[in-house]
Amino acid sequence: MTTTTKYIFVTGGVTSSLGKGIIAASLAKLLQAQGYRTAIQKFDPYINVDPGTLNPYEHGECYVTDDGAETDLDLGHYERFLNMPTSQANSVTTGRIYQSVIEKERRGEFLGKTVQVIPHITDEIKNRIQLLGNSGEYDIVITEIGGTVGDIESLPYVESVRQLKWDLGENNAIVIHLTLVPYLSAAGELKTKPTQHSVKTLMESGVMADILVCRTEHELPFDLRSKLAKFCNVREEAVIQSIDASTIYDVPNLMLEEGLDKVVLKKLALPSNTPDLTQWNKFLKLHKNPKTEITIGLVGKYVELQDSYKSILEAFIHAGAENEVKVNVESVHSEYLNEDNIKIKLSHLDAVLVAPGFGERGVEGKVTAIKYVRENNIPFLGICLGMQMAVIEFARNVLNLKDANSTEMNTETSNPVISLMEEQKNITDMGGTMRLGAWACDLKKDSLIAKAYKSEAILERHRHRYEFNSEYKEQLEAAGMIATGVNPETNLVEVVEVPEHPWFVGVQYHPEYKSTVANPHPLFIAFVKAALKHKNKKKDATLAKK
Repeated sequence: MTTTTKYIFVTGGVTSSLGKGIIAASLAKLLQAQGYRTAIQKFDPYINVDPGTLNPYEHGECYVTDDGAETDLDLGHYERFLNMPTSQANSVTTGRIYQSVIEKERRGEFLGKTVQVIPHITDEIKNRIQLLGNSGEYDIVITEIGGTVGDIESLPYVESVRQLKWDLGENNAIVIHLTLVPYLSAAGELKTKPTQHSVKTLMESGVMADILVCRTEHELPFDLRSKLAKFCNVREEAVIQSIDASTIYDVPNLMLEEGLDKVVLKKLALPSNTPDLTQWNKFLKLHKNPKTEITIGLVGKYVELQDSYKSILEAFIHAGAENEVKVNVESVHSEYLNEDNIKIKLSHLDAVLVAPGFGERGVEGKVTAIKYVRENNIPFLGICLGMQMAVIEFARNVLNLKDANSTEMNTETSNPVISLMEEQKNITDMGGTMRLGAWACDLKKDSLIAKAYKSEAILERHRHRYEFNSEYKEQLEAAGMIATGVNPETNLVEVVEVPEHPWFVGVQYHPEYKSTVANPHPLFIAFVKAALKHKNKKKDATLAKK
């Protein structure tokens, strides 16, 4: 434990595939495993106040914290690696910085001064960077600076880093610069020029990199590391290779082999020990040596971009390791699902997850998918919009309310089984106006959901505006869809199940956000287990026929 909080800034030149977020999370894991209280935060240069209104195709999924912050997906990596919750303080955008400064100016806090990027914007950035450090809860704070060094929008952040390094003094702040060392197959060689130019661009802003992390597809030979050290003003041991990995969960061990943690702690004048990665490596062993495999269909409308459902995919990795199963996720685009192709698309699957989303595009495909899995006893998990579509499907095809819908999709429906909460009806702004963050939920005893959690009281994260319409609860329950999870304060329905089905659960919240390496989410564990059971049952039925 240190007396003064130390700061690590992670900047980036042009990099490929595996980026700053994973390096920052991996370093944090190594420092945490040595007993240092470590936090990570992400500063994004875009002008959106948060990613909540961004299309998932633009920026991947929007990750939600316990305190209701809509944040960058990198915060998901931070939580999954460190097994500790993040908050609003861990995620800052240029939009939020400018919003704060403008509000201060309107209140007259600058005493009539001309408000400028330097010092007003940079001071706000510096204050936000030190927010976690000043709390007294952390020994080391890692700040990932989004974007690419040299971009116009990144300049105020780089300037803030320059000032902070000077303010904090020697051994209290260092800069790690992540760059790409491309391999030219025609020449058969690795090229250092992009890294040299990236470091030079950083130096033009007055910031010298202390450590280089070089993204590469091939091993970096000693002479190349030596060349980079000379040209970039860093020591040879501070040129760290970040080679392509088969899984992001290999990266902490790869960084350990490279000695990244040792170099960092030496530069921060802190003692270095051997990190305790016992639990981490146990997970890795299970993940890499599954006893069998299953295939789960992910039905969604953003499936072309894997990052759109990043937390769901990672939750399957965690739950798969826990069950000693490899989970193959097969993407199914809901927009192109219909009665004619549904059997071909879903019949071979061991389970189906219907994903969250917003808007009416692709929702009828989700309803068709849910009808098929419900009638064919295929394990089903619906998350957020997926749960709402399950309610709509059941109302249409079991209660025979043919126009049952959500008022999000059809404001004129005569059977709004999904509708807005009263307090949401007059809201016109889209950003930050949903039910966000951690909400309590009471689970019905002996339900599938209670058995999965081994508890009857849970706290889960939400991100939605529309709700289960309780006026239809009695009808739905009489027909066989039971509300097995309810918010104790609002009485809003959070979970639905169909007990006659082998495994059919819809949840209004996002369980995937809370799944970590150290604590795989119990609902995903139970879902993967149900998929495995279904697969074995199909196999037994096939053998019996023979």
